[in-house]
Amino acid sequence: MDSALIGQSLVSGLGIGCVYGLIGIGFCVIYNASGIVNFAQGAFVMLGGMITHVLLVRGQLPYIAAIVLSVLVVALLGVVIERLVVRPLWKRNAPMFVMILATLAAQIVIERLTFLAVDDQPKTLPVFTDLPPIMVGGVAVNIQSLWIVAGSLAIVGLLALFFKGTRTGKAMRACAINREAAALQGIPVHGMLALAFGLSAGLGAIAGIMLTPTQYTAFNVGVPFAISGFIAAIIGGFGRPFGAFLGGLTLGVVQSVAILAFGAGLKTVVALSVLLLFLFVRPSGILGAAK
Repeated sequence: MDSALIGQSLVSGLGIGCVYGLIGIGFCVIYNASGIVNFAQGAFVMLGGMITHVLLVRGQLPYIAAIVLSVLVVALLGVVIERLVVRPLWKRNAPMFVMILATLAAQIVIERLTFLAVDDQPKTLPVFTDLPPIMVGGVAVNIQSLWIVAGSLAIVGLLALFFKGTRTGKAMRACAINREAAALQGIPVHGMLALAFGLSAGLGAIAGIMLTPTQYTAFNVGVPFAISGFIAAIIGGFGRPFGAFLGGLTLGVVQSVAILAFGAGLKTVVALSVLLLFLFVRPSGILGAAK
């Protein structure tokens, strides 16, 4: 196999892996705050690119304004889903599978509403910087891929500062450790849950906005992204945000190499095989303790 082709595949895998990692972090943020697995996370990724496209094409807004407004709208939608769908079930101590079904239902509703409000045609976005690829040996590094990697690393760093250096971040971590004890200390647990959903939705939107210039978005792309992000979170050690990012990089690289070796038709099979391998060999994930 040609070394330049392998290098190109690795570069592509790192780009998509960063997106998977951000989606996986979104899963971890909500899980840590509430113990809930939110399978509507893929819808936030789809909406990030879709709303930005609508604001650009129909609203004629500047690119930066469309991006910022899109992230805010999706983050607000995350809070609305928490308030209307999740919180009533959470207060009644509904079983986990009920929570999962509720978030899946929210995902389907969002997809249908997007289909009715826009259409079923794929949408794309302009690249952030219209420059030719950088050639490194025989490998072409797309500038948008650099934006994805740099943006993802910056977000991971900012999240680390938020959780360790701010009172709100520490309050969210306290809720993750023990909700009852956090409530006794005066921490607004329900407010932290709403913030977790808003933050998770915003992360998904940013991931979708960065990725859409290199691929496309459509009303029905949310579920594959949700599955990939969920796998990334498990690979990294569920509940560990940085581990989810490492899991996303691992999944992205493995998928890209598998596509090169076996074809795109086995992409999902490879992702699920990696998931099963970690569940059997290291169920606690990359950053978890070995069993």
